[in-house]
Amino acid sequence: MLKQAQEMQKKMLEAKENLKNIQAEGISGGGAVKVILNGQNEMVKIEIDPKLMTEEKEILEDLIVAATNSAKKEVETKAAEEMSKITGGLKLPAGFKLPF
Repeated sequence: MLKQAQEMQKKMLEAKENLKNIQAEGISGGGAVKVILNGQNEMVKIEIDPKLMTEEKEILEDLIVAATNSAKKEVETKAAEEMSKITGGLKLPAGFKLPF
């Protein structure tokens, strides 16, 4: 049993490392703003259509927030899929996150 726990821990650490390689794109404003996050919710890239530079500051800020939130949801989905591979599809209780 201890060996199984050690193997599970090793797999979780590998999965955590793999999350760094996941990228998710969030789009808002019909593609005017694109945000790319990695699996650790760090922003990797942002693209803003130059036409938006003539818009009000608040509009641009809202579009960036919307694109970032969209990318974050996609990261969460992809991370859950990665963890599902480790847990063999085992459903964990709400709020229970791996790796610890």
